[in-house]
Amino acid sequence: MTPLQRVQEKFSQDILETHAFRGDETVLIRPSVLGEVAKFLKTTPELDFNFLMDVTAVDYLFFAGGRIPKEFRFEVVYHFLSLKYNHRLRLKVAVDEKNPEVDTLTDLWASANWYEREVWDMFGIKFKGHPNLKRILMYEEFQGHALRKDYPFNKRQPLIGPQN
Repeated sequence: MTPLQRVQEKFSQDILETHAFRGDETVLIRPSVLGEVAKFLKTTPELDFNFLMDVTAVDYLFFAGGRIPKEFRFEVVYHFLSLKYNHRLRLKVAVDEKNPEVDTLTDLWASANWYEREVWDMFGIKFKGHPNLKRILMYEEFQGHALRKDYPFNKRQPLIGPQN
């Protein structure tokens, strides 16, 4: 049974969509079950996803000249690897535009700390329970989130001088 099939078996009510193509398995879930699914991926012996390779996000505000027909504007995307079994899984979490927030995974994977800070900094998606959610790429006075599709590319930012 593949990792995707195991997730489908256990969380069928909370899955919004899945796909598998050439060994690339992806599952999109509701944000309310992120912590439970992540713990299942890490602690189930036959899955053993012990390595969180990356966390990023996608902004679906505009797509092909118009609004994409999706219920949610954002997706937070997690890339997991099992070093023991050499299998991968991409986990996507649908995130609402009005309250862009999901649970942190720092308690399961320490590497989530910096990845989640980067997503917060660039997309403005908050991670509930994160130990130190602050900017990591932009300076603290930066206004907005530069990778959002509605961020004005010609916006002037406050200038800050040298810190003495």
